[in-house]
Amino acid sequence: MRLLLVGFMMSLMFGGTAATASEALDEGVAARFARLALDCVHREYPNKIAHVLMSDEDVQRPRDLTPVFYGCFDWHSAVHAHWLLVRLVHLMPDAAFAEEARRKLDRSFTEDKVLGELVYLAGDGRDSFERPYGRAWLLQLMAELRQWRTKEAKRWRGTLMPLEEVIARPVKTWLPKLSYPIRSGTHNQTAFAFGLFLDWARLAGDAEMEALVAARSRDFYLGDRDCPLNYEPSGEDFLSPCLMEADLMRRVLPAAEFRAWLTAFLPHIPKEDGPGWLDVGIVTDPTDGKIVHLDGLNLSRAWALEGIASTLGAADPRRDVLIPAARRHATSGLASVSGEHYAGGHWLASFAIYLVTQRGIDNDGT
Repeated sequence: MRLLLVGFMMSLMFGGTAATASEALDEGVAARFARLALDCVHREYPNKIAHVLMSDEDVQRPRDLTPVFYGCFDWHSAVHAHWLLVRLVHLMPDAAFAEEARRKLDRSFTEDKVLGELVYLAGDGRDSFERPYGRAWLLQLMAELRQWRTKEAKRWRGTLMPLEEVIARPVKTWLPKLSYPIRSGTHNQTAFAFGLFLDWARLAGDAEMEALVAARSRDFYLGDRDCPLNYEPSGEDFLSPCLMEADLMRRVLPAAEFRAWLTAFLPHIPKEDGPGWLDVGIVTDPTDGKIVHLDGLNLSRAWALEGIASTLGAADPRRDVLIPAARRHATSGLASVSGEHYAGGHWLASFAIYLVTQRGIDNDGT
């Protein structure tokens, strides 16, 4: 069954002819990914909270601290699990799972629960809470709701808009103070977050955020050369420092300038695809919450490679190397997405949906 799923996804991404993701995505496949989010968005335990205690009063249950996003093990995973449900109901509003997803979203997106989130974020010691990764995903959730023009999406968007503002505003004050990029392969990485910030800013019409992120991206990355892709991955990566940077810069630079920048940034892309170039990450223990990050790396590498290739001209020979590499990583990554182990099951489906619906490339509302 899993091999059939992966084969279908490969044909969708690399061989399909459908005009949009909503026309191509099989409901059965979507339901498998939706189920993982449906099963965890209100599952409180186990739970890992990134929580600064200022007094005894701060010792509270996760659902009391952050009443909207308390499930799926941690705040950011809860955010992108909600995004997954919104994304799939947006694309497949009549699917069998859509009604349950709507009920879950209605349960989460209430004014009183959003007020609880706002109270939490206003507390002492929380200026850097979920910065930048979780904040980027919250804005991605809002971007999806902004593109989805139905009454229910408008209602949910209106309920969440105060949280959107409180999440976005500190990012604008943080970016000018950031002296250096964060080049890790995990949550703190700036390149991945900047890409999501930029996508949201363009959809929200926030010219200030768009200009600031674009300027900081140029400041941090425009002069980068010869990224050491052969040093990747580190043992707990779920984001490629090199490929996520390139996936950001294709959003920032005009196409011709990006192609020239990429030549200097990744000069060792081989002329032909073959063994030994960008091998997939190997997960030896899917029950280990850190080691299983590498399954996420395979998914995020696949969407980054696909995004980079989408900006290159049809005659650019690098496409013939990047696309097969994306296919390898997607095949491995998608095969890993299951509910068998909660260590990966609480978050990998979000990465899978981001990949298979081409969210990083598709920003026209489809």
